[in-house]
Amino acid sequence: MATLFLSTLLILLLWRLSRWVFVALVDAARMPPQLVVGFGRWASRHPLRAWLQRRFPRVYAVLAARLEPRRFEGLPLTLLVVAAVYAAALFGGLIQELREAAGLVAFDNAAREFFQPWREGAPLGFFLWFTALGDTTTLTAVALTATGLLWSQRATHYLLPLWVTIVGANTTTWIGKVAIGRPRPDFITTATALSPSFPSGHATGAAAVYGFIAYTIARRQSGAAARFDIAYWTVVLIGLVGFSRIFLSVHYASDVAGGFLVGGFWLLVGFTLAEWRNNRAAR
Repeated sequence: MATLFLSTLLILLLWRLSRWVFVALVDAARMPPQLVVGFGRWASRHPLRAWLQRRFPRVYAVLAARLEPRRFEGLPLTLLVVAAVYAAALFGGLIQELREAAGLVAFDNAAREFFQPWREGAPLGFFLWFTALGDTTTLTAVALTATGLLWSQRATHYLLPLWVTIVGANTTTWIGKVAIGRPRPDFITTATALSPSFPSGHATGAAAVYGFIAYTIARRQSGAAARFDIAYWTVVLIGLVGFSRIFLSVHYASDVAGGFLVGGFWLLVGFTLAEWRNNRAAR
């Protein structure tokens, strides 16, 4: 019980500190607009830019379009694509490490054994309850409820991105499970599972479903602090679902990391599709 109390206190303290830092950074970014404008004017007159435009007009046109900050198809889309490619690369690297590096396996086993003294009493009951938030039945119910709410609020432009995220994440997860076929760790608690271990379906599903729902809520908020709060507590929720799988010894740590990467990749795909539809509707 003391461990749960201290963990909760740490999460709350981290929330207050990170929220204060985030709001301060947003306010600082808004304070000197003349500095940003001045930098933009300097960059537009820089000799390198003029030389690139003169020597390689097609390349310059493509780069200028991809780095335009005022259009979604410009810099925002570029950053989303780069982030998605990076997540996919990390997932591929994790698979390679899993197959070739004994160090990762040793780390997984050490992390699994580390929590053995706490797998009883209140912590065990807490994580048995929490892990249910990431099972297929719960996530399906949450996704269907979110679909109904979005439909009733006439936010139907989010429905296709939501289900692309969910179906893509789950399909990728099951392909990975079948292709890699990693055995589960030895079951120590009452929690069990039948499917292969890598990647974690609970981690993937929680990231995809809760992450996209949080995005639709935060998208309607006007204040930076409110958006940060939604993002922070969603990350805590998803993180606890993933951690519960390690604590209950039904997944290795690398399984959960792989699930987060798969869910994160499809979240970025969903964000991109949703923003593109929003931008098209606005125009």
